[in-house]
Amino acid sequence: MSATIPKKAFTFLQKLKNNNDREWFNKHKPEFKAIENEVKYFYNELLKVMQEHDEVDKLKMFRIYRDVRFSKNKLPYKTHFGGAYNRVKPKLRGGYYLQIAPGDSFIATGFWNPEKNDLLRIRKEFEIDASEIRELLNNKKFNKVWGDFIGDEVKTAPKGFSKEHKNIDLIRKKQFMFIKKFTDNEVLSPNFIDEVNTAFKMIRPYFDYMSEVLTTDLNGVSLID
Repeated sequence: MSATIPKKAFTFLQKLKNNNDREWFNKHKPEFKAIENEVKYFYNELLKVMQEHDEVDKLKMFRIYRDVRFSKNKLPYKTHFGGAYNRVKPKLRGGYYLQIAPGDSFIATGFWNPEKNDLLRIRKEFEIDASEIRELLNNKKFNKVWGDFIGDEVKTAPKGFSKEHKNIDLIRKKQFMFIKKFTDNEVLSPNFIDEVNTAFKMIRPYFDYMSEVLTTDLNGVSLID
């Protein structure tokens, strides 16, 4: 088995999108399980190459079944494959995500939903000095791969911060993520695993910076020793 995404994965997901019901899925479940095994193999091979440059201790593959209990969308199945790679905590922060879907494949990194204390700590860091994060974001090689932060932000300023602060563009953010999209042809390429791994390598200076921020107080004293 090769570390590539099979074209039949896209074909099946497209069929599932057009037939998102239990009767159809159960009839085609053996086909799904075979494809899922190939996709899982790719995710696990990616984990191995990522572990050569980062301390990634866990891969979580998400199930195809949707939790519809509290959702207006009652379709029973996801129409994508997804997996998250977790770094060794508490000393390392941040995580990696890979989604495979027809016309909607991407990788994502960063901080999707920082808990309250982490979010305040990040904002306080930006309030004191944002020169280091701006240098990272403005690096040409980094920016070419990942672009700028994406995610939600408050309209003016978070409570306790001045809307006139010079770094308010960073302070008002609630999420600190990056996303890189891929075409279907790029995903099916034999080089896809290398492209993803290279992009994930590029995020490392950002993770190193954020890990230092989130494991120290405002005086630089470690919180995890």
